[in-house]
Order: sequence, then C-alpha cells, then structure tokens
Amino acid sequence: MKQALSLYELNHLVHDVIAIQLPDSIWVQAELSEYRENNGHCFMELIEKDNHLNTPIAKASAKCWRNRWVYIRAGFERITGMHLRAGMKIMLQVHAEFHENYGFSWMIDDIDPTFTLGDMARKRLEIIQVLKDEGVFDLQKQLVIPMFCQRVAVISSVHAAGYGDFCHQMQNNEYGLSFNIELFPAVMQGEQIEKSVIRALNLINERYEEFDVVVIIRGGGATSDMSGFDTLVLAENVANFPLPIITGIGHERDESVLDMISNTRVKTPTAAATFLIEHLAQVYNRVQNASDFIFSYVRERMTREKMRIQHLGGRIPLMFSLVKTSHLRKLDAIESKLNNQVGRLILQQFQYLDRLQMAMLPAIQRKLNKEQYRLQMIEQQVMLSDPTLLLKRGYSITLLNGKVVKDASCLHVGDEIITRVENGEIRSIVK
Repeated sequence: MKQALSLYELNHLVHDVIAIQLPDSIWVQAELSEYRENNGHCFMELIEKDNHLNTPIAKASAKCWRNRWVYIRAGFERITGMHLRAGMKIMLQVHAEFHENYGFSWMIDDIDPTFTLGDMARKRLEIIQVLKDEGVFDLQKQLVIPMFCQRVAVISSVHAAGYGDFCHQMQNNEYGLSFNIELFPAVMQGEQIEKSVIRALNLINERYEEFDVVVIIRGGGATSDMSGFDTLVLAENVANFPLPIITGIGHERDESVLDMISNTRVKTPTAAATFLIEHLAQVYNRVQNASDFIFSYVRERMTREKMRIQHLGGRIPLMFSLVKTSHLRKLDAIESKLNNQVGRLILQQFQYLDRLQMAMLPAIQRKLNKEQYRLQMIEQQVMLSDPTLLLKRGYSITLLNGKVVKDASCLHVGDEIITRVENGEIRSIVK
C-alpha cells in the first residue's frame, strides 16, 4: 500500500512551511474591495487591479481579531479623520497564518494611515488637474450672484439639523428680509453622495429660471464622509452648472474638490445662510442709501434754489418780478411733473388690474358656458333614459311585486304580474 499523510498531518506540514518561509510581518499595498466588522472582529477583501485595464489581477482576504483591531482602527481614524470603506487604497502590515482547522489567512498587524492620506491627496490633485485641463475649474467663479438673491434651491438631507438651522436663520434674520427656499433632498453621507447630489442638480436645472442660487449644505457628519464630494463626475456637474453654487459641507480645516470649484465656499449651513442674508442686506442698504441721498439732494437743492430766488427777488426791482414768477413757475412745473409721473404710474397699475379683470371675465364666462352645455347634455341623456318615453313608443313594462321582470323563467304559475303601458296597467295571472 502507498504511504499517505492524514489531512491534519498535511495541514500541519503546510503550517510549518509557512512559519519557516514567512516568519515576519510584511507591508503590502492594496485596494480595499470589501470591509466588514462582526462582533468587533475585522474582515477585509483585498484586490489589486491592472493599471491600464482596471481588471483584478490579485485578490486576498485579511482579518484582525477584536482585541487588536480596536487600537488599529482608532489610530487610523484619528490620523486620517476617515472610516475605512470599499475603494480605499491602504497599506497593511500582515503576517501569514495557517491553521490546521481553518486554513490560510493574512492576519493584520498594523495599517499605515499616511499612505491612505497620500493616495487621497493624489486623487484629489488628479481631479483638479483634469478640471483645469477641461477649462471648467474656474467657471463657477465667473458667475455673479444676483443682487436681489432671494430664490434659493437647497440640496441637503431632509432631516439634517444643518438644513433646519439654515432655514431658521434665513426666515428669522434681523433685517426682516424674505427668501423663497425650496429643498431638493439628497443623500449627504456615504457612497450615494455623488449620484444623489447630481440627481438633485438635474431637477434644479430643469427649472433653473425659477432660482437665483443653489446651496449645497451638510449638517455635521464625520470628516470621512467628505470623500463623497471629491469625485470628478460631481465636480464636473457643479462646474458646468448655470447658477452660482454655494457650498457649506465641511469644517474649517476640510476643503473638498466641490468647495474648490464652487462659486462660494463657506464653513457651515449657518454660514451659508449668513452669507445670503448679508448679501441681500448690503443690496438693501445700497438701495436705501441711494434713496436717502436722492431725497436729501432734491430737498437741499430745492431749498437752495428757493433761497436764491428769494434773495434775487429781494434785490431785483419790481419790474423784474416776472423773472421770479417764472422761476417759481418752473419749480411748480417740476413738482407738478413729479406728481403727474406718480399719478401715471398709479393709473398704469390700475389699468393693468383692469386688463387682468377683463381677461379673467371671458375665461370665467367660457367656463360657465361649457359647464352649462355639459349640464344640458346630461339632462338630455337623463330624459332619453326616462321609461315614460319608451311607453309612449308602444313598449310595455312587466312588474312582479314592484320589480321589473327581465327573465320569464323567474315567473311561476299563479304569480300576479302587472303590465304597464302608456295609458294604464293590465293585471294578469300566470298559468
């Protein structure tokens, strides 16, 4: 008989080979294709892709037990400010382990957070360079926020505290300014940020003439969620958007690609509200100052002119009093002209209201005529369905116990039936 090893002996042999050949920990670079935790234990699926074809050329699994993983994860999140997620490039320190019962595993000893930070920074720079090469990086900066910016489209999560703070501040501003705010809900955390925000931008774009500005805000959240705003597709959509876009999605030290290419970047949703309020307040102050200046200038000029005329009138002999009268008449004419202009403006508004009323009356009358015609048609249909008309045509109706007989099989011998004709009734006994 052939000498054979037991399965345990074979696995133990593999265990010894791995322990001898791979005794130390190894640093490895890979992309995280799947990440999950179970009862505090970490399980990863690692992948490496071809640089040109973007197809997998190597795969492996790695894991770490809870008592060690809690410290590794905490250190990674503290330094990077991010959670581990699929698609992230990471550098792991692993060692090989082969167990007779459970097979081969790569066991995680450590993670280098600086590698991940560097990879994300590289990707961000690549996105920025692509936008500059396309000539769209500064497109938003060229848009001007309208002076009377009051129609605001907001992209945010429905139940986000930041959105509530934004609306509260806009509606209760110290100047009493009025804003029209419409929410376009979107997912502001996780992997769905890109598709969700683009979907909201498309909805706004269909009605872009109804808005003055778009505000993208995120109420709090971890710094790790900022990665969803660092995508090329989302940046291209924002850069090419026809309306100015204000972003308030990060913290003071965090600046996403979206922040860089937007028209205006603020720190928080509250700061976005403050920006819009102050913008409109400045316009209001400019209008108010201009109005005050015009009023003061006109009043001062008129006072000065009256004093000058009065002074001249006191010095000029009576024979030149016509000159004074002429100047006073000019002032009266100016005042009359102003009054006439105001009167014409009021009259124009009244005429406009009259035209609206005249335009509405025919429409209402047409609606009444249409409904009256519809009632007449219904009345004719009802009249045509009147049984008395059928009786006048020579038809009859047979009744049994007050109910119309439609089927002769329903009658029985001895039943008394009533046949109703146009003039009178005929009672019969069924034989």
